[in-house]
Amino acid sequence: MALVADNVRVAVTGGVYVGAIGTATPANATAAVDAKLKDLGYISEDGVTQSIDSDTSEIKAWQNGDVVRVIQTSHKVTFQFTLIETNEEVLKLFYADTTANGSLVRMTGAQSPHQTFVLDVLDGKKVLRIVIPDGQVTERGEVTYKNGEAVGYQVTVTAYPDSQGVKAYKHLGTKL
Repeated sequence: MALVADNVRVAVTGGVYVGAIGTATPANATAAVDAKLKDLGYISEDGVTQSIDSDTSEIKAWQNGDVVRVIQTSHKVTFQFTLIETNEEVLKLFYADTTANGSLVRMTGAQSPHQTFVLDVLDGKKVLRIVIPDGQVTERGEVTYKNGEAVGYQVTVTAYPDSQGVKAYKHLGTKL
């Protein structure tokens, strides 16, 4: 296998966008993002962490207790990031308050709605775009109010399968 330094990517910058389920998503890495998908602003320096978790179950034979098959019993794709802008879109997402505005947020027990997410990862002209047609905030981190630190809203977005059974699409491309 050839070693190609140009294939090494660094997530220098990027963006996270969110909108209603069914909002048109970009078909490739460089297509314009629909204006209905709202940019969530600055993300903490930790960036975005993608996780793929799966559980399995072993089937063992009577003879020697040999494992003869492994079956996947669950599969989960998540993306975790901390939003560090306090704005209307971030507050709506974090608190699951669809009525939030610039001056009032209601903290209730509401479950977050399913939404469409687009994550852009940029390295110069190289673009890696992740499209989550059906995602939901399923975990929220603590919000700390501390001198010398940005107020952060950590969320974990779980990706659910679309009509094709795909949880997320990863597009690679280069900007002109």
